[in-house]
Amino acid sequence: MGLFSLFQRHRTFDHGIYPVEHKELTADKPIRRLPFAPELVIPFAQHKGEPAVPLVKVGQEVVRGEPIARAEGFVSVPMHAPATGVIRAIALAPSADGPKTLAIYLKVYHAASQQVLYDLDRDLDAMTPAQIVAAVQDAGLVGLGGGAFPSHVKMQPPAGKVIETVIVNGCECEPYLTCDHRIMLEQTEALIRGIKLALKATGAKQAIIGVEDNKLDAVAHLRAVIPKELPITAEAVETKYPQGAEKMLIKSLLRKEVPIGGLPADVGVAVYNVGTLAQMGDLLPKGRGLIERVVTVSGPAVSNPGNFMVPVGTPLRFLLGQVGLAADRVGEVILGGPMMGMAVASLDVPVTKAVSGVVALEREDPDLDRRKVYPCIKCAECLKACPVSLNPSMLGELALARQYERMAEEFNLDQCFECGCCAYVCPSNIPLTQYFRIAKSINRDRQK
Repeated sequence: MGLFSLFQRHRTFDHGIYPVEHKELTADKPIRRLPFAPELVIPFAQHKGEPAVPLVKVGQEVVRGEPIARAEGFVSVPMHAPATGVIRAIALAPSADGPKTLAIYLKVYHAASQQVLYDLDRDLDAMTPAQIVAAVQDAGLVGLGGGAFPSHVKMQPPAGKVIETVIVNGCECEPYLTCDHRIMLEQTEALIRGIKLALKATGAKQAIIGVEDNKLDAVAHLRAVIPKELPITAEAVETKYPQGAEKMLIKSLLRKEVPIGGLPADVGVAVYNVGTLAQMGDLLPKGRGLIERVVTVSGPAVSNPGNFMVPVGTPLRFLLGQVGLAADRVGEVILGGPMMGMAVASLDVPVTKAVSGVVALEREDPDLDRRKVYPCIKCAECLKACPVSLNPSMLGELALARQYERMAEEFNLDQCFECGCCAYVCPSNIPLTQYFRIAKSINRDRQK
């Protein structure tokens, strides 16, 4: 492979933005393990769909990897014990969303070996597509890019839809985050095994790994190790936010557009995050469940940023304490990336399956704490930035007028996936993304 093939102009989508990346803080930091927290908090609702249902009771001892909650229906996943210990309580716990949610409090036995003692060897070659789908659900796998949609559901497209291509999302377009980058470099065998499982389960004929061109080392590594006989390719796409959004990546790689209100399956595509497929390739052969994930911990308020294998349920307070959080300087802690992530009100919130990053930001200059919001000046910068070609300026004015239904009916509010591009470029400091999030929430409540 010549240098030209790596450094040519790469595929992309229309619009978008180029935020400062800050990935140099952790891009070269290998994945490491940290000590177990004294207590883990495992919410039943860590995914889209119905919350899991407890299988354990207070006072019960569990071993690492043991199922502790079952799936409630098809659009749901089970939970597994991230550590060997005893169930201290089943009670409400703080969440990133705000309202408290029911969770299992697991007191960790630090004298235990913490080996995964609950597993079941499987012959992957002998498994049928239906058995793979069931095994993926049993493993508790969800989208690890942040969406947390149950992975097995994507493997069964709606009736009449045929999956032709599996797209493996390795873009990681959010600033600060580098966990997917490290997974592609360090967990390549598991990733390829997971891609083969996704191809078999969906019936797709090919898989394309899409990687932003700020990670060309990952592209070169993947191309070097993917067996030639497999229908898997690694392709570089332009480094631009939000390249990692499903619709954007499909447009960049295949030049196909998902219809308004449609799904990737409508254009014959299933999209999976690299972390999801790496876990699939690691867990399914052993019959194990998802109990930990790779998390980037970074930001200016952290003295030892890095990429860490973190047990599900680890409280943020413990995790940040391990990496040198400067408590006197921290202003906000964000779960995920700074563009689409959510600031938490409490450091007692646990790491869940959906958490790909924890970013600790310093306090802003006091003069900037409450940036003044000015009227829209009709500059059209938000229109140029919007990756789905909405009119954020008009939507913002309708939001101020509380015309939420009109926003959806006439201006396609539901097509907004809250990427934050419009708010990022707005010279008037209008919090457009927050306006749209509130409007969509109100419309959903009205429909209920």
